Amino acid sequence: MSVHRGRWRLYVVLFNTTERWPEFGFDRAAPVPTFTERTHALSVLGFEPLPDAEWTWTEDSETPDDPASPVCLIAAIRVRSWSGVSL
Repeated sequence: MSVHRGRWRLYVVLFNTTERWPEFGFDRAAPVPTFTERTHALSVLGFEPLPDAEWTWTEDSETPDDPASPVCLIAAIRVRSWSGVSL
């Protein structure tokens, strides 16, 4: 999940594929989507957090090597696909 230009989006990174990653856009700019909203977005995409998985947060910048650059927040959690869900 990341925020760019004030909009949050959740996406599921799929490894070893050229398929487009499943993505869910939140309808508002702020605040950060709640745990419940994030879990709902994952379920809409056919995924759920792994048991005991926790969200981790990373801060990045829009322009590398520019300390005045706006901050990009990135959140991640390990997920699994529900069986029978096709992407």
